Amino acid sequence: MPEADYVWLPREDILHFEEIERLVDLFIGLGVDKVRLTGGEPLLRRDLPDLVARLARREAIRDLAMTTNGVLLAANAIALKQAGLHRLTVSLDTLQADRFRSLTRFDEIDRVLEGIDAAAPLFPGLKIDTVVIRDVNDDELVDLIEFARRYHAEIRFIEYMDVGGATHWSMPRVVSRREMLDRLRGHYGAIAPVIEESAAPADRYRLADGLTFGIISSTTEPFCHSCDRSRLTADGLWYLCLYATHGTDLRRPLRSGATDDQLGQLIRATWEVRSDRGAEERLASRDRSTLIPIDRLKRDPHLEMHTRGG
Repeated sequence: MPEADYVWLPREDILHFEEIERLVDLFIGLGVDKVRLTGGEPLLRRDLPDLVARLARREAIRDLAMTTNGVLLAANAIALKQAGLHRLTVSLDTLQADRFRSLTRFDEIDRVLEGIDAAAPLFPGLKIDTVVIRDVNDDELVDLIEFARRYHAEIRFIEYMDVGGATHWSMPRVVSRREMLDRLRGHYGAIAPVIEESAAPADRYRLADGLTFGIISSTTEPFCHSCDRSRLTADGLWYLCLYATHGTDLRRPLRSGATDDQLGQLIRATWEVRSDRGAEERLASRDRSTLIPIDRLKRDPHLEMHTRGG
């Protein structure tokens, strides 16, 4: 991650694979059947395919997925497939090398493209996630759709979200779903919504030639009422909402000898009173300035996306 403002989690706080397995088992016992490994960047974790293999052995997990920036994907794609990973998403915000360097502060677009090239044949239905930012990459919508087409992948355009503070978000930089669809209709013609029952955050659309793509409109048209996701950080803080400023510490009781029943009761009690509507509250707010000031991010790294994932 490139931001100079980020603060990193202490290594000794990071959950061991056995601790992750135990928590996953507890969540499974409470009804969870979808697990996604995300980041930060999950492939920075040593021996990650081993964790995938451990989780894949749990038959109750019907969807085991991972989101990666793709830089280390080419070297790991086969191992991830062999370990039992079901689905893969690659984050890619631009196809232009100069823009990639500007967005990431690294000159790694060739490695990302190599990763997609290696992974696409192994993971049918590969998804590509693109955060659309006005005057940064919003002129690449068609190019990115056609790039995804070459790999039989499905691209998902994500409205620029005002989470954290180091991203320097502002509302004028948001390209709404409506505007994206208008631009794409100007190029492709008719675009039809895909009608389906799904808890996924993306609304899906189909071009006249059958190609599908998605748009996640969590900034201008949030879907808090149907969100059933939560996030467990690498060091064991459990967040019920991407916008939440406080999480439930599961690492401390886990390492202090709490029984499975005690941990399960903590998880159940926390979830049962969940009332988070972070994106809706931000939309209704008169003040759409930076959500978390950078000085506060430096004091608590859990408030930025690099610790809690997307």
